[in-house]
Amino acid sequence: VQLVESGGGLVQPGGSLRLSCAASGIIFSRYAVGWYRQAQGKQRELVAHISSSGSTNYGDSVKGRFAISRDNAKNTVFLQMNSLKPEDTAIYYCNARSDLTNLNYWGQGTQVTVSS
Repeated sequence: VQLVESGGGLVQPGGSLRLSCAASGIIFSRYAVGWYRQAQGKQRELVAHISSSGSTNYGDSVKGRFAISRDNAKNTVFLQMNSLKPEDTAIYYCNARSDLTNLNYWGQGTQVTVSS
């Protein structure tokens, strides 16, 4: 099983980024996927979550700015991040959790830095 995040980078405040989480080795359509982030010195927090059926929910700090979506045909989940703020700076991780077994897997993370 492998989850690979991509799309991170350096962006100015107010800018946008689109993260991708590509999965292999699992029946992706049977997994819920979450994006989490961990800023330096802080605990990991949930950013956005999408169920296997496509229901979504978001952390309070990103509501209205971020959007999570999935393409099961491509085994990929996306996180569109708009109106980025310096406090969005963190390593972003994706997590896939099986609907059937509750087993879950993590990616290696991708760095997002919001700075002028």
